[in-house]
Amino acid sequence: MKKLFSTLAVSGLFIMSTTTVNAMTMFQEGGEEASKGFTQVLKEQFIQGGASFMGIVLLCLILGLAVAIERIIYLNMASTNTGKLKQQVEDALASGGVEAAKEVCRNTKGPVASIYYQGLDRAGESIESAEKAVVSYGGVQMGQLEKNVSWLSLFIAIAPMLGFMGTVIGMIQAFQKIAAVGNLSASLIAGDIQVALLTTVFGLITAIILQIFYNYIIAKIDSIVNDMEDSSISLIDMLVDHKK
Repeated sequence: MKKLFSTLAVSGLFIMSTTTVNAMTMFQEGGEEASKGFTQVLKEQFIQGGASFMGIVLLCLILGLAVAIERIIYLNMASTNTGKLKQQVEDALASGGVEAAKEVCRNTKGPVASIYYQGLDRAGESIESAEKAVVSYGGVQMGQLEKNVSWLSLFIAIAPMLGFMGTVIGMIQAFQKIAAVGNLSASLIAGDIQVALLTTVFGLITAIILQIFYNYIIAKIDSIVNDMEDSSISLIDMLVDHKK
């Protein structure tokens, strides 16, 4: 859990620093808004962006963060010291046989221990049966690791698209005003253009935040899968030696 909290803290600091620099650079005007707090400026700009698109973008951020945090907690709980587990199973096989090794796996959390257990459970049949059980259950565990990650990638894609859509609609409204009045006035369309650009900004900020979490999750999944594959090979070798 300490590793989880440190990871979230580093990610949070990076996100806040990046967002603060970008937002304050864009939203400060003549030093007037600089006197306001960052949260107040962000809130005002969010309201100016309009509830229709900004609310959906905010919903994408909230749901995406919920999925990301749930996956990070699950993946950190699924992480196992595979070297230590391998040694424990090997010692149990040598001293107490398959049942002792299965007991070690039952008392250990994580997909690697589950794969070990499935292989040991078929050890009495044949090495081929144990290998098939390990491969099949490994696919099941991979599905559990990747659960809901597709939703996170969906939110990353949708957030900037919604922002761009808000920008396009805002520009259309600005040109409609120009067409209705008959002349080009900066003050006439400045408000619509500002609202249009704000939707894009918040959509991109949402996508950036979620992308950081997504990359961490994918890297964590790859690490666990590599451990699973390496451990599967080690288990089959241990079973072959045990039968000899």
